[in-house]
Amino acid sequence: MSSILKDIKGDKVIWAVVLLLSIFSLLAVYSSTGTLAYKYKGGNTEYYMLKHFIILFLGFFFMYLAHKIKYIYFSPVFQLALWISIPLLLFTLFFGLDLNDAKRVIPLPFNLSFQTSDLAKLTLIIYLARLLTKKQDHIKDFKSAFVPIMLPVLIVVFLILPANLSTAMMLFTISLVLMFIGRVNLKYIFSLIGICVVLLAIFLLILFQMPDDKQGRLYTWKNRVENFVGGDGDNFQMEQSKIAIAGGGLLGKGPGNSTQRNFLPHPYSDFIFAIIIEEYGLLGGAFLVLLYLILLFRAVMIVTKIPQTFGAFLTIGVAFSLVFQAMINMGVAVGLLPVTGQPLPLISMGGTSIWFTSLSIGIILSVSKEIAKKNQQPNEHVVEAA
Repeated sequence: MSSILKDIKGDKVIWAVVLLLSIFSLLAVYSSTGTLAYKYKGGNTEYYMLKHFIILFLGFFFMYLAHKIKYIYFSPVFQLALWISIPLLLFTLFFGLDLNDAKRVIPLPFNLSFQTSDLAKLTLIIYLARLLTKKQDHIKDFKSAFVPIMLPVLIVVFLILPANLSTAMMLFTISLVLMFIGRVNLKYIFSLIGICVVLLAIFLLILFQMPDDKQGRLYTWKNRVENFVGGDGDNFQMEQSKIAIAGGGLLGKGPGNSTQRNFLPHPYSDFIFAIIIEEYGLLGGAFLVLLYLILLFRAVMIVTKIPQTFGAFLTIGVAFSLVFQAMINMGVAVGLLPVTGQPLPLISMGGTSIWFTSLSIGIILSVSKEIAKKNQQPNEHVVEAA
């Protein structure tokens, strides 16, 4: 055991945050899957926790492997992975498993599924970090910088959008933030934002003209936006989530004592934050928010210390995407945002979501490991090859 701990490198604070999030995850998933176990597994409440533990364990394994690899090697690997993810998104769009009128996943053995947007999200962020690094000498130019940087973003976003609007919008926002940090001309960024706002307004106008007696993703989007704007929540889901949060109070009901897990849809994924607040109170929820903020803060510290541009873009892009997704999930649970279906990173029950989150954190740890090496060998010159 001691030899394994000695072999673990990188930012120790991030490792501690990951460990605490994983403990939260195991406790929350075990508590929130009770109804699911009685419905599908004959009351075997340990089944889903054991499955989740195995997924988390594999996630830690992927994280460990990623942190052992020098981060510059992720650049060519994920450049290829991006062009693999694009046909996978197309395949999912037409032949994926249909869940709630949306084809987001490809079914896998052992009752698992592969969400191709998770792969596309990570590969796009790394690809953008690579492009921003290579084009810093003429980053303000429209033709040679903005267009080639924006093209893969638009392709991936439009392929994700039909089945997963929230992920597409989130990924587009993350890309714009990364471009802003990468010193892309603000005129082009704000022009693009203006075009998107106009298109979104037209889309919402058309959406609200549709009759209410139809089915499909368009009508799901319409109902969610109308319910949110009207202040009614998202019908049953938001009502039960607010009841769970209100019932938690300051200190919560205690681990395993949630009552709303029996009524709240998807208490182990989309609304797991509401269950955490119900059982651990506002203090427990605040502690969870603090853990994600610490993760972002440590990433920013890495960015300020790493001398290589690619490492900086890579770290801030990946870290911001994880924390931004966490804030969206928690914002939905407390009623600040419309229902989106975004999992809480490293907390919600899932397969590919946890694995790609673990891989993302492993990449951040890989960059932080290089800072430690640089501090140990101050005279060594490190050459970046993005």
